[in-house]
Amino acid sequence: MTRRVLVTGGGTGIGRAIAQAFAADGCHVTIAGRRRAPLEAAADRPGMEIRVADVTDEGQVEALFDAPYEVVIANAGTGVAARIEDVALEDWQRTLTVNMTGTFLTFRAALRAGMEPGGRLMAIASTASLQGGAYIPAYAASKHGVLGLVRSVAHSVAKRGITCNAICPGFVDTEMAETAITGLMSRHDIPREKALTMVVGGNPMQRLIAPEEVAATAVFLASKGAASINGHAMSVSGGEI
Repeated sequence: MTRRVLVTGGGTGIGRAIAQAFAADGCHVTIAGRRRAPLEAAADRPGMEIRVADVTDEGQVEALFDAPYEVVIANAGTGVAARIEDVALEDWQRTLTVNMTGTFLTFRAALRAGMEPGGRLMAIASTASLQGGAYIPAYAASKHGVLGLVRSVAHSVAKRGITCNAICPGFVDTEMAETAITGLMSRHDIPREKALTMVVGGNPMQRLIAPEEVAATAVFLASKGAASINGHAMSVSGGEI
C-alpha cells in the first residue's frame, strides 16, 4: 500500500528535499505552502500533489486532512536575526506563530484525522532547539517550544504505535542560511567567504548541511527500523550538538 505523506513548507529548501525524497521512495506526497509557484516547481515527480495552505490558519490546516496521512512532517518555519533589544513584537509573534503554533495545528489535525498505528509525526526543528544564540532569540525560543511539543506528543501517542520526533539541523544550504550570510556581511562589512566561515563555525565539519541529508534522516525516521525512536531530537549538524 502506498503511504500518504504530507510536508508543510514543501515548496523550497528542506521541505522540498524531503518531499522529493519520499516521492522517490514511492510514496504519494502532498506538499503544502502559502505560495503556489514554488509548490508547482517542487512537485516535479510522479505521485506529488500541491495544496495551498497557511499553517497559521486553523481552518486551512484542518482542510489538508480530508483523509489520514501515514507520515506528517511539520516543516514550515520562519526566523529573524536580531538581538533581543531590536526584535519587534510583530516579528516575535510571527516567529512563534509560524514555528510553534503551525506545528501544533499540523500535529493536532493529523491525529484528529485518524492517524493509524505505524504513523509518523516529525517536526523540522533546529540545533536552536537545543541551544541559544545572541541573534536568534525569537527563533531559538520557538524551536525550543517545538521540541517541547514533540516530546509531549511522543508520550501521548506512544501506546497507539505512532512516533513523534524532531530533526534538528545545523545551518543548511538554503535560503535561510543565505540570509544569515548576507546579514553578517552587512553588519560587519566583511566578504562573503568570511561570513560563510562564521556561519559554519559551530559545525566541526566546517560546511553547510545539504538539504538532502535532512531528507534522508526524515525517510529513515519513517522507516520500520525507526519504530522505537520516539520523542527524540535527532541532530544533523556535523557534531555541533
